[in-house]
Amino acid sequence: MSETVVNAPVRALTPANDPTFENVWDEIVWRGLVHVSTDQESLRELLAGEPITYYCGFDPTAPSLHLGNLVQLLTMRRLQLAGHRPLGLVGGSTGLIGDPRPTAERTLNTKDTVAEWVGYLRSQVERFLSFQGENAARMVNNLDWTAPLSAIDFLREIGKHYRVGTMLKKDAVAARLNSEAGISYTEFSYQILQGMDYLELYRQYDCVLQTGGSDQWGNLTSGTDLIHRVEGRSVHAIGTPLITNSDGTKFGKSEGNAIWLDATMCSPYRMYQFWLSTADADVIERLKIFTFLTRAEIEEYEALVEAEPFRRAAQKRLAREVTTFVHGAEAAEAVIAASDALFGQGDLSALDAATLRSALDELPNAEVAAGSSVVQALVDTGLVASLSEARRAIAQGGVSLDGAKVEDEDAVVTGSLPGGVSVLRRGKKTLAGLFVV
Repeated sequence: MSETVVNAPVRALTPANDPTFENVWDEIVWRGLVHVSTDQESLRELLAGEPITYYCGFDPTAPSLHLGNLVQLLTMRRLQLAGHRPLGLVGGSTGLIGDPRPTAERTLNTKDTVAEWVGYLRSQVERFLSFQGENAARMVNNLDWTAPLSAIDFLREIGKHYRVGTMLKKDAVAARLNSEAGISYTEFSYQILQGMDYLELYRQYDCVLQTGGSDQWGNLTSGTDLIHRVEGRSVHAIGTPLITNSDGTKFGKSEGNAIWLDATMCSPYRMYQFWLSTADADVIERLKIFTFLTRAEIEEYEALVEAEPFRRAAQKRLAREVTTFVHGAEAAEAVIAASDALFGQGDLSALDAATLRSALDELPNAEVAAGSSVVQALVDTGLVASLSEARRAIAQGGVSLDGAKVEDEDAVVTGSLPGGVSVLRRGKKTLAGLFVV
């Protein structure tokens, strides 16, 4: 079986776990990271003892991980900081199948596409774990032990340990059986493949803990049950909660688009703004799950949210911490500077061109010719509905271009900011970007 041991730096040099907790189990419970698990007392004792090996799997169903995966990456990192050894598994084989969705069959991607995405996800996972020291992380690909296995061997060695009645009761399978789409044998078999992964990692590395989302609980217990049957050993699983907003809306999306961890699919600026917009009712729970701030620090922010919510101190710290962890300190500082400058608290001309353009991509924007009128630009960006309304806004002193008030309705767009762009503002908070061509 092939494996990868690399010397990738941990993103943003995370601190040690909160020293007020004697056991990492107590900390992850306090942070709300345990929705369901195998025996809790046994887990608490296990995590307080000698270092163990644990794993989490990531299927290449897209070319990037997303915020849901970030919950798992942070959980893995917390366990590693406590001295335990992580295995990051990328599903080269399970990604070819796809776990059952609640409503319909997945569209299967080509083998070449899955292989390409495996590489992307592997490099992303490597950014969040340490590959140095006595508890260095390892990367594995389940295609390595699945591809050489014949169908006959698979059925004889693995399939014989599964009971169809038990498999039918799994939530994901039961939901599909009761839908019009039904479920194919391909997706029905997914839980067997994931169970086999756990068995293989147990045999190769003495891996005794798997983490994953609680919606994957049926797949997680597929592995614990298989190991118990085949090896006579009790191993463990932790299912983290599915994060939802206090208003019931789905977490992890902004304007209907997923928040990806790849900077080319979701810019650091957009990532920062997503966290900055967190509701007061949600921000403390987000700080617990998505940052390494201590319990004492989070309690201080909880008091600030209660006493001075208008300052949004907790949201600003949350946005800084997560953006730093995902994209690095330099990118985080750049987008914070851009955010401040766009809203009148910094120098727009001092921003780097790439960060400024990515920020303007998130605003209403338009391509305009150099020398075109500000009046027309106001209409093109949707800041006003008509040319006459644009002229009135200028006459009333409510329009600025690149930080300077526009006093003449004949003013033109220059694209004087880095990267050949301009920032148009109407009133105090309504902004638009202009890409000068």
